[in-house]
Amino acid sequence: MRILWLSGILVALDQAAKLMVLQTMYRSQTIPLLGDWLSLTYTENPGMAFGITFGPPALITYFSIFATLVILIYLFRIRKGYAPYRYSLALVLGGAFGNIIDRVFYGALFYGEPLFQGRVVDFIHVNVWRGYISESIPILGGKYFALFPIWNIADMAIVLGVVGILIFQKAFHKRLEAGGASVDEIPGLGDVDVEQEARLPEEIVAASGTQAPSGVATGETPFRPQAPPAVDPET
Repeated sequence: MRILWLSGILVALDQAAKLMVLQTMYRSQTIPLLGDWLSLTYTENPGMAFGITFGPPALITYFSIFATLVILIYLFRIRKGYAPYRYSLALVLGGAFGNIIDRVFYGALFYGEPLFQGRVVDFIHVNVWRGYISESIPILGGKYFALFPIWNIADMAIVLGVVGILIFQKAFHKRLEAGGASVDEIPGLGDVDVEQEARLPEEIVAASGTQAPSGVATGETPFRPQAPPAVDPET
């Protein structure tokens, strides 16, 4: 599928940036880019988004691989579906695969640790907001809070992909229901033979691009006028 080129390009860009950070920066180093708002800060995340962890380190890696395979299979099944929706899935796929490479190989390559126990390299540091939360907010009210995510190109692709999925999924399903997908993508129609197709309801046949002649119900044989019988001139 040509759509996977997008995922491949994202993986290449993500890995090139991470290797550059590993070769030129030390851990916790910060390089300002736009004042205090944007900088490069080298960190390593052993968990998931926002540093969330569960179970042994390798478990997160296995879970990420499984989720990525599910996305890949689903993307293959809708390979002829609504393009913006597929591009959004390709963004998520590329971002997920980029981080999986870190988790599988980086620990062994750079720290002598076992495979599948690496940490994700993060370096894009955005200071979104810092300050005290209003007392009216439950639980967090009155506390100092700093929102400063440190992420990477793969994370950015995943976020953009998820936003795209939320935006385009409704249009995708509408086109699917209206027959915008190929026959192979509609459950139960991939193995329909000619005789079965002739018995399909009229709306399904019309949605697939096959229209019955005007005035003829689907499944009926169109009327064809017969030639008059030959007349013996001697009678």
